[in-house]
Amino acid sequence: MIAQILIALAAGAASAVMFASTMSGVMMSIVLALFAPVPLLVAGITWGRLCAVIGGLFATACVLAAFSFTRAEIFAISVALPAWWLGHLILLGRATTGPSGQDFVEWYPAGHILLWIAVIAALIIAFAFGTDATATNQSFRRMLERVLAKTGAPDGVDIPRLLDLLVFLAPMMVAMIMTTVLALNVVIAAKITAISGRLMRPWPRLRETKLPVMTLPALFAIIAFCFPDGLIGLLARIAAAALLTAYALTGFAVLHTLTLPLRTRPLWLGLAYALMLTFIWPIPVFAMVALGLADAAFDLRHRFGPRRPPPLPVP
Repeated sequence: MIAQILIALAAGAASAVMFASTMSGVMMSIVLALFAPVPLLVAGITWGRLCAVIGGLFATACVLAAFSFTRAEIFAISVALPAWWLGHLILLGRATTGPSGQDFVEWYPAGHILLWIAVIAALIIAFAFGTDATATNQSFRRMLERVLAKTGAPDGVDIPRLLDLLVFLAPMMVAMIMTTVLALNVVIAAKITAISGRLMRPWPRLRETKLPVMTLPALFAIIAFCFPDGLIGLLARIAAAALLTAYALTGFAVLHTLTLPLRTRPLWLGLAYALMLTFIWPIPVFAMVALGLADAAFDLRHRFGPRRPPPLPVP
């Protein structure tokens, strides 16, 4: 027990340092802050949920002592709580009996965890933008004006219209980034635990990840609320962006599945990921969203994916 407490404290200290590294002003510190949940996730997946709770509380106390209540609140909501809950979901399983009468553990599906990641990302961004949409947009607009004043706007660009577009897109872009980063945090932490040999559940086939069936109608219902101005429209756009990002990630899973029989599979996958690092990244993102939505509606992986060999006859 003492060893687990020490591990929890070490994980909490590492997470707090990664989160606080942004105070240095170095660009690399932003990457460290984005992956601050990883130590707490590793502690929770490897040594249990209590370890993640102790580490999260200790890290939050460290941030509170070093900075302010506001930063500690941000850390608790965006790092500690998501790490504890996602670690809990990874370890969530129930004993069940198969058709042949054998007992086995049914683990929480990876697609359901991905949905929770999107929900948590949307809640974090909604908390960050606050309940006063007008005040938030005005403060963000002033920040963009200062940035454009320092960098200079391109010639012939309508600055007010550009600012309106950036203010409108900012919450959705941040929600997309947060969903992707949270998913990467979970995969990295689970992979570290698996490499150490302490992962309690079998490693899932990520290319088979599917969101729950009711996610698609829920997405369409949320999109219907995206058009009005004000707080409702802002929250709906944040939630829709997070869910569409989750479908984009399932789109990559569909791509991995459909290209299995191809000899040129590394080329197609490498091209898809390389395009994500270029200035035309919205095109492959929209393509992956469309692929994920099409798979949710028409089950592309089952229809066009590689056929599994039939089971061997039982003697």
